Amino acid sequence: MKLLCGTRTLDLSRPQVMGILNTTPDSFSDGGSYYAGGGLDLDLVLQQAQQMVQDGASILDIGGESTRPGAEPVSEAEELQRVVPVVEAISQRLDVVISVDTSTPAVMRESAAVGAGLINDVRALTRHGALEAAAATGLPVCVMHMQGQPGTMQSSPEYTDVVAEVRAYLDQRLQACIDAGIPRERVIYDPGFGFGKTDEHNLALLRGLPQLAPDDIPLLVGLSRKSMIGRLLDRNVDERLPGSLALAMLSAQRGAHIIRVHDVAATADVLKMRRLIDCA
Repeated sequence: MKLLCGTRTLDLSRPQVMGILNTTPDSFSDGGSYYAGGGLDLDLVLQQAQQMVQDGASILDIGGESTRPGAEPVSEAEELQRVVPVVEAISQRLDVVISVDTSTPAVMRESAAVGAGLINDVRALTRHGALEAAAATGLPVCVMHMQGQPGTMQSSPEYTDVVAEVRAYLDQRLQACIDAGIPRERVIYDPGFGFGKTDEHNLALLRGLPQLAPDDIPLLVGLSRKSMIGRLLDRNVDERLPGSLALAMLSAQRGAHIIRVHDVAATADVLKMRRLIDCA
């Protein structure tokens, strides 16, 4: 399975590592990491991007709006300022697929114009104008399941059958993409671990991962440093690497094509060992 991402192609016959680069001051894990002197330090962002590519990331996911529970929304202008210059700078300097973690149509369009290769939307292109903007870019899109909105999604999530309901929603968004002119072969599914789910829901989704997408639709999984690891293992954010690596391996074994992580080098090592064992 191959995915054309602008001028670059991803080989999804083996799991690929997506490195997280949040250009926000308030993300739950690395918020504010690239701010110095009162503003975003582009040199710091580029250093981290280069390190992630060297460590094994084939995709960098750039996000300018935190979607942690209770996060405050940002204006379109602020998100554009946080994202587009970063996309442009990385595109000019590094050979890597750039994903833009956004729900904002203007950010999709402007990022595509300066070198983005993938749109990653936690709201599954449901904002007004998002489907049309994504289709106009010609780029692949990742649609994610979320029950509720970031500010309230963890209040009291409920499902009768979480695997079936998440799959049904993603299938519905696939059809909406197709109807808007986005070809089926450009759509990726993300079950949205931690987005309007309890720990039990997340574990059920992991067990049912092979049932969450058709065989021809790639699956993206993001479990890195998630609060469920903290609760299940009683670990702070900076103590969640072992749990994150275990979930990365389990996700790959259950069919995930893209693993979205903070700790690129360690995750790449885990996936390489899995590949070496499978090829032996």
